[in-house]
Amino acid sequence: MILNFGSLNIDITYAVDQIVKPGQTITSHGYQSSCGGKGFNQSIALAKAGADVFHAGKAGKDAPSLIEKLKENNVDTSCTVISDFPNGHAFIQVDSHGENSIILYGGSNQKITGAEIDEVFAHANKNDMLLLQNEINNIPAIIRKAKQIGMRIAINLAPITEESLQYPLELVDILIVNETEGAALAGCESPNDIIDRLSERYPSCAVVLTLGSEGLIFSRNGKIFSKPAYSVEVVDTTSAGDTFIGYFLESVYSGKSFEDAADWASRASALCVSRAGSSDSIPSRDEVAEAKLNLRT
Repeated sequence: MILNFGSLNIDITYAVDQIVKPGQTITSHGYQSSCGGKGFNQSIALAKAGADVFHAGKAGKDAPSLIEKLKENNVDTSCTVISDFPNGHAFIQVDSHGENSIILYGGSNQKITGAEIDEVFAHANKNDMLLLQNEINNIPAIIRKAKQIGMRIAINLAPITEESLQYPLELVDILIVNETEGAALAGCESPNDIIDRLSERYPSCAVVLTLGSEGLIFSRNGKIFSKPAYSVEVVDTTSAGDTFIGYFLESVYSGKSFEDAADWASRASALCVSRAGSSDSIPSRDEVAEAKLNLRT
């Protein structure tokens, strides 16, 4: 199985002509409330890609729809705790070009205890994969617990924070970051420099650097591979990265090469950005297989 220990949020999305600037008041011409969070979205993407996925996390009593939505998408929620704390929320602006800006409130996602971590890992074994993001607390403890068991660990270091720069990433097997996150972690700006520096710092870790419309670069076992993105009309980029990660890790866990997994995940991500919405924009496995897409030139 793939154990996704991650966030559960209510996404409140506003459609705007442009992202609001400091001191500015603008009018939204669209509003939507939906289930989301990087953890939630990546569990949905894993399940739609065909993975046997368990979601571990902490939801507030004010958001029962999150649990129901996971179950509807064949995600096992037996490791998800219901909390008295308010649920996490994300306030999202999506502009006319499909770009977004997000304000995140952690809520119950930041209240995970050591006892709850121990209970989750009592059901895991060394043949399983752990997926993490950076929207819950106690990440270092979770990484070390999984390493003790011998699980394969993947982390999407998003959103990047000062605290996350001190995580024990040397214990991680797959590190996935976008260009902004990679630059903050590596301390340099060029994608090639980022991939070189992170590969040198974490030699036993495969590093995947996603570059949006420019595709991706990844490094594994000293070899560097790059891939262009697929060309589509962009509507909303909100869940693009989460879709890529779900499809990519399901493929890797299933035994596909990194090259094939990256291509499959890029196709899924391209379909995602051609649609509006958060988790609802994540395509099914059949949709990805049947899509007629061309690589960006």
